[in-house]
Amino acid sequence: AAFDALLTDEGREFNQDWRGVWDVAVQKTLEGWSAEFAIPWRTLRYPSRSSDGIWGFNVYRMIRRKNEETLWSSWSRNNEGFQRVSRAGHVSGFEDLPQTGMNLEVKPYFLGGTQRQLNENNILNSTSEIDVGVDLKTELRSGLVLDVTVNTDFAQVEVDDEQVNLTRFDLFFPEKRDFFLENAGIFEFGVAGNPFEPPPLLLFFSRQIGIYDEEQVPLIGGVRLTGRVGGQTVGFLNVVTDKLDSKIDRENFLVARVKRDIGEANYAGLMVTDRRGADEANTTTGIDASMRLDSRTVAYGFAAWMATEGEGGDDYAYRVALDHTSNQFGFFAQHLTIGPEAEATMGFISRTDIRRNEMYFRVTPRPDVLGLRKIDIFNGGTYITDVGGRRQDVNFGPFAGLEWNSGESLGLYVNVGETVLDEEFDLADSLLVDTGTFSSDAVGGFFGTSSARPVGLQLGINATRFYGGNLVSYRASVNVKPSSQIAFELEFAHSRAAVPAGALTADIASLQTSYSFSTRLSTNLLLQYNSFDNTVSANFRLNFIHHPGSDIFLVITEERGEETPDIWDLSHRSVVAKITYLSRF
Repeated sequence: AAFDALLTDEGREFNQDWRGVWDVAVQKTLEGWSAEFAIPWRTLRYPSRSSDGIWGFNVYRMIRRKNEETLWSSWSRNNEGFQRVSRAGHVSGFEDLPQTGMNLEVKPYFLGGTQRQLNENNILNSTSEIDVGVDLKTELRSGLVLDVTVNTDFAQVEVDDEQVNLTRFDLFFPEKRDFFLENAGIFEFGVAGNPFEPPPLLLFFSRQIGIYDEEQVPLIGGVRLTGRVGGQTVGFLNVVTDKLDSKIDRENFLVARVKRDIGEANYAGLMVTDRRGADEANTTTGIDASMRLDSRTVAYGFAAWMATEGEGGDDYAYRVALDHTSNQFGFFAQHLTIGPEAEATMGFISRTDIRRNEMYFRVTPRPDVLGLRKIDIFNGGTYITDVGGRRQDVNFGPFAGLEWNSGESLGLYVNVGETVLDEEFDLADSLLVDTGTFSSDAVGGFFGTSSARPVGLQLGINATRFYGGNLVSYRASVNVKPSSQIAFELEFAHSRAAVPAGALTADIASLQTSYSFSTRLSTNLLLQYNSFDNTVSANFRLNFIHHPGSDIFLVITEERGEETPDIWDLSHRSVVAKITYLSRF
């Protein structure tokens, strides 16, 4: 399979959903293998004139049998590596490059499909759809790209993974739509969070556009301007969405972003978002900066202000953080404040009225025993109060992670914690959790085999004291790769929560399989089961790249259960075929 990605801010943002037009061919020989890449000049979007003809360049190889990366440049373990693009090597000879004509790309689409949907009277309604739209892309000047989309469609996007909310905060679902993923790193502003929790604050979250209560809102059109102008990285996005029955009116979404380079690896930036409907509006303004104090230490922070037409929503947020990463030692500290009335309707805020302080230390010994590559030992914790200083959450404890030369890994952690609940809430809309002060002590671990193995195993378990009761959860996944063309992933997650008001159990199972007939023809099937919502769903996608940058999609989606008496009763089915064709001028 072919893969590409876009790196932003020294790899801090790794966008796997960037799509460039290119081709590759691989050949195995008696000496090994070789790969030849064909990358059109216009895909690289190079400056029209280069004073010295020198480009940054790097290449690396992953030797799976040794769990080893071999780099041409930036190979040090001291917070460098492939994603530190400022440490890349240089290639010369690019003084007189061909010009790229009009620099205009036109990509129309044609879509046809049918669907059956259960209505409020539990009757299946059948509808059909025929639609057309177009995406335009042009380079206004060297490095500055303008995208225009009309009657935007996302029929080919993979469905969301099933989740059950066992917290008092909103769930976070990542963006999967191509139009919003391209150059998404430019619009990053806030705190991305970690794998164990949703982002505390994002000033811009693109899933606020075109999605309402799990329904798709029609996108009339939009424009996006992204790229480089001198020492500035700039981004501008404006999208207009249509009415959705009587649920939501037509709205306009705008975000503007600029980041000014300071030295080799620092920046200062500004971002503004504005969501405006017929009767309400929300505007946010933020400034941020990142400064690399040395090759191993980065300081960054932001301040943001929110304003809402109507009641509430006028407040502020700010953050300061310091991150030191080297081969044997690490240190991270941050302070984040989010005001009680903070509201960013174009962003994502997991909770308001907090002052959050975090601090973690790391040491990484590399003992030459038992085939170990390294041991990461962390210690630290989080202390959260409300803006007035009243304690809300506290947790701290050690974590030890072991990695072997073979690629296997093992992690163990213990947390001592306490949480204060000032308002009652319904856990998973089912069980009432009353106010009070509760222990949140936790213990858990995980184990994973090497990704180089044809059969991979991932295991995780956690036991937590939970609002006067307990929460036990575990997750297991198996990855099977019989060949380079086919892959299977089977995953099962179990959670059981018991609180004074009662207990609930949630099981989620999924099977994802993909088969690549070639680098141009691939299929993907995702099957999911959610015991808590009593649903079974399937999503099948076929993608044929009939011309570089041009696709034929066939997407079949089916859901059963939830609103029906029996889990096997049909609640939704759709079949969509979509054809795109890219023309370059």
